[in-house]
Amino acid sequence: MADDKKVLDDGELVLVKDYVEEIITDLKYSTEDNFTLKVIYNYSDAYLRYGTVKKLKKAQEIFKKKGYRIKIWDAYRTVEAQRFMWEIYPDDDFVADPNIGFSNHNRGTAVDVTLVDEAGNELKMPTGFDDFEAVMNYDPEDEKNKERTENASMLNEIMTSCGFRRSTTEWWHFNDTDKYPVVEGFNSII
Repeated sequence: MADDKKVLDDGELVLVKDYVEEIITDLKYSTEDNFTLKVIYNYSDAYLRYGTVKKLKKAQEIFKKKGYRIKIWDAYRTVEAQRFMWEIYPDDDFVADPNIGFSNHNRGTAVDVTLVDEAGNELKMPTGFDDFEAVMNYDPEDEKNKERTENASMLNEIMTSCGFRRSTTEWWHFNDTDKYPVVEGFNSII
């Protein structure tokens, strides 16, 4: 656990697990288990801005009281990784076009998450991670989706109460409401 007595600037990029031990990290883009079926980046630890991590820690504390843990699927992502994703899937509803702007992942202020129970099992959610087709066809009013919709609503409610804003197209994607610049020259050995 990082020394909490060290005063950090909220804009500093930090390793999430150093500040929120309970969070599970399973970065999908460090494996082929993602919509591209390719490894997008070569690090498996989640990094975010310290200010964003403080908000995530607050959310984790609330989820813990309910018997859940946050699982991170994606956090900080390099600009190079963003360009690679855009080359594979140039649809700005789901992938930010790096030629006209950047994703909040490139700023270290976006996190893709789900919830797991105490045994580590993922809760049922509207779709799988990065399942863009299913997202477009998901009907939250359908009775068979009730549990999935309730779980996603709980995730959204708590994350929003802690200072995040959910993406309108992805139930798993949350942006910090505070703004930071794009991270340049990232080295995963910080």
